[in-house]
Amino acid sequence: MSSTFNKSTLRDYFESIIIAVILALFIRTWVVQAFKIPTGSMEQSLLVGDHILVNKFIFGSPVDGFGSWLLPISNVQRGDIVVFKYPEDPERDFIKRVIGLPGEKLEVRQKSIYIDGSLLDEPYLQVGFEELPVSTVGLDLQDSFGPVLVPEEHYFMMGDNRDNSQDSRFWGPLPRSHLKGKAILVYWSYEVDNQVLLDTSFGAMVRRLFSVFINFFERTRWERVFLLLN
Repeated sequence: MSSTFNKSTLRDYFESIIIAVILALFIRTWVVQAFKIPTGSMEQSLLVGDHILVNKFIFGSPVDGFGSWLLPISNVQRGDIVVFKYPEDPERDFIKRVIGLPGEKLEVRQKSIYIDGSLLDEPYLQVGFEELPVSTVGLDLQDSFGPVLVPEEHYFMMGDNRDNSQDSRFWGPLPRSHLKGKAILVYWSYEVDNQVLLDTSFGAMVRRLFSVFINFFERTRWERVFLLLN
């Protein structure tokens, strides 16, 4: 009797664990995923050490005919902060802001963005971002670019920190198929140097965990916890 009870209990635990793992894999693959910001290319909207949640189904389910009725989807909009596969190395994830939409003519003049000839209002740009004098235009790809026509099913991506962002000015428009999801929330933010995050060695990982254990309350940016992203 006891043996039968133990087997039944173990089977129940096992089934519960399997269901939990399946649900976790489903959520991570199709619904929401956590990402960490390792560079300053999106300052001041996103800071090095921000931990964010990304909505992975909002631009469409990866399973044909499934997500359209179960999970609400929407079109990509200008200003969305999105995670995507880096075109030159699809194994790497990048995060930038959508600036140019399919079919639009985009041009950078003195760091300002013009869409179909009209100046784009960008209130999200980092504090201290300034236009360069006219005399310097053309000396740097970052400051003067285009005009270019954004192809259909492509998007022109740029970082908010325009002087420190590897984006569509360098590798071209992003194919829609490379989109992974839209950043929706900073769930935790921890002050750390980007060189520390970029070091992926085992020793560096141990040092980061120890730093968090010792300095969690002091280095957590509490004002950014649960910050909604536009």
